[in-house]
Amino acid sequence: MLKGKMVILGVTGSIAAYKMANVASMLKKLHCDVQVIMTRNATNFITPVTFETLTGNKCLIDTFDRNFQYNVEHVALAKRADLLMIAPASANVIGKLAHGIADDMLTTTALACRCPKIVAPAMNTSMYENPIVQDNRKTLQRYGFEIVEAENGHLACGDSGAGKLPEEKLLVAHILRAIARDKDLAGRKVLITAGATMEPIDPVRYITNHSTGKMGFALARACMLRGADVTVVKGHTEAEVPDFVEILPVGSATEMFEAVKSRFAESDIVIMAAAVADYRPSQFSEEKVKKSEEAMAIPLSRTQDILQYLGEHKREDQFLCGFSMETQHMLENSRKKMVKKNLDMIVANNLKTKGAGFGTDTNVITILTKEKEQAFDIMSKDAAADCILDEILAESTKKREVPVYEGI
Repeated sequence: MLKGKMVILGVTGSIAAYKMANVASMLKKLHCDVQVIMTRNATNFITPVTFETLTGNKCLIDTFDRNFQYNVEHVALAKRADLLMIAPASANVIGKLAHGIADDMLTTTALACRCPKIVAPAMNTSMYENPIVQDNRKTLQRYGFEIVEAENGHLACGDSGAGKLPEEKLLVAHILRAIARDKDLAGRKVLITAGATMEPIDPVRYITNHSTGKMGFALARACMLRGADVTVVKGHTEAEVPDFVEILPVGSATEMFEAVKSRFAESDIVIMAAAVADYRPSQFSEEKVKKSEEAMAIPLSRTQDILQYLGEHKREDQFLCGFSMETQHMLENSRKKMVKKNLDMIVANNLKTKGAGFGTDTNVITILTKEKEQAFDIMSKDAAADCILDEILAESTKKREVPVYEGI
């Protein structure tokens, strides 16, 4: 995801510096060019050789290293960088950057960078909560730096509280959000449903389906990376929840309907990827239903058709995409569903196709619009999400275009 990108990791004097070795390794696995700059204090906690081994690049410490391949290193690096992350960021370096002090390789490079800059503080709780440090953080934010909030936890000094550097995965997620994708969905509000609804029979049992929410979460992640403001109405899921999206957890189809309806009016794009139950038990037993020797029948009632409601109430400027999981007559049934429910687009797949079932990391999709259909070979759900979003962008752009008539 980061092929062709160059990220500078600035490491300062903190015991949390050890985490940055894993961050560097994770970035390299994403095909990123990683350049590490350390303060002299940082070398007391982790050796530069560690970073050089992981990144394949020389770790920089000395502002005037004459053996480095570029002239005026801090300026040359700053020009090449797609992003600078300083983590862990000590109170000292935060204070220097907030006041324009550049007295080492890291601070001179940081002040020369025009790329996005992310600072992740890590220090003792008393230092972190000191008003001076907090004012310096706010100053950096005012100058356009993104601040990653320190976490609460047990610190190396023995104290417990705020000041802990977030886990490596979250630090990488911040980098990906900033530079992994073009922001072609910036300014758009996207509402996505994901997972399976659960229709209770009694306090113990419920009716549900095999959906894991992986496709819906892949769509949410892709929208976030492309700059959208994303809300996910989440039913029962087994997939990892994406970062930087708002999650509205629900249980039943009724709860999902109410949650979707509450956010529908403010949404520009709605993608209904959840597997919503068509039927629910007509009655809910407050007590566990005990088994008997006789056969048991559960009367069922129809649930609210969320997609039908959205199709009937969507504005002309809103884009509505549905999903269709079929086992036979996929294209015919999906096109009927698209027309009946007034959808702008529908994504169809066949449960019987290898790689397209529930719980897999892959999908085999066909995208249908009013004018065309596109069939795709098996791919990861992340790749499928991008194909779906590309088509949504193309179709939603058509909707917004105003016909221009030439004069006679």
